[in-house]
Amino acid sequence: MSKESLTMIALGAAAAALAVTMALLGRATWLEAASFVTGTVCVWLTVKESVWNFPIGLLNVATFSVVFFQSRLFADAGLQIIYFILGVVGWRLWLRGGANRTTLRISRSSHRELLLTAIFAACCTLGLWRLLHHAGGSASFWDALTTSLSLVSQWLLNRKRLESWAGWILVDAIYVPLYVYKELYLTALLYAIFLAMAVMGWRAWQRTHRESAAETEFGPLVGVGSP
Repeated sequence: MSKESLTMIALGAAAAALAVTMALLGRATWLEAASFVTGTVCVWLTVKESVWNFPIGLLNVATFSVVFFQSRLFADAGLQIIYFILGVVGWRLWLRGGANRTTLRISRSSHRELLLTAIFAACCTLGLWRLLHHAGGSASFWDALTTSLSLVSQWLLNRKRLESWAGWILVDAIYVPLYVYKELYLTALLYAIFLAMAVMGWRAWQRTHRESAAETEFGPLVGVGSP
C-alpha cells in the first residue's frame, strides 16, 4: 500500500474518531457526526476512482441537507438536493459513460468546457446572491459562490474530468472559514480534511491520466523479452 493511501486512511480514521468524540461531548450533533464520517469516506472512494463513492455520497448529502438547513445556509441545504440528482447521474456515467457504454476514464476538460462552466458559475453566483440576500440567508455571497462552484465541480466529477479537483480545492478553501464563522466547527474541520484529500486526489488522478495517455500512445508497457 502506498504512503499516500496510508495517509488518506489515517485522515479518515482520525476524522471518524473525532466525530464520535465531539458528538459524545455534545459539541456536535450525531447527524453532523454522521455527515462528517460519510463525507470523508465518499471523498476517499472518489480519489480511489471507486464507483461506490456515489451511494455513500447520496447518504452524505441527505444528512448534510438537514445540518445546513438548521444553520440557515439555505443554498447549501438546497444544493444537497441537486447533489442527490447529480449523484444518481454521475453513478450511471461512471459505469456506462465511456466509449461503447464502457466505464468512464479520467480525461481533461476542453477549453470550451472550462469557459462554459466558468460562465455558468459566475451567472449562478450573481443570481443566487441576490436571491439569498432577499431571503435573509447568512453569508449570502459566499454561500452563493460555494454553491455555484460546487455544482460546476460536481458536474466535472461526473464526467471524470481531472479539473474537477481544482474546483473542489477552491471550494474547500472557502468553506473552512465560512463554517468557522457559522460555528460549525466539526464541519469546518471536515472540509479542512476534504481540502487535504482533494489535493491528494488531484495528484493521484494526474498520475493515472498520464499513465493512461502513455498507454494509449505507445501501447501497454511490457518488460524486455515479454511475449
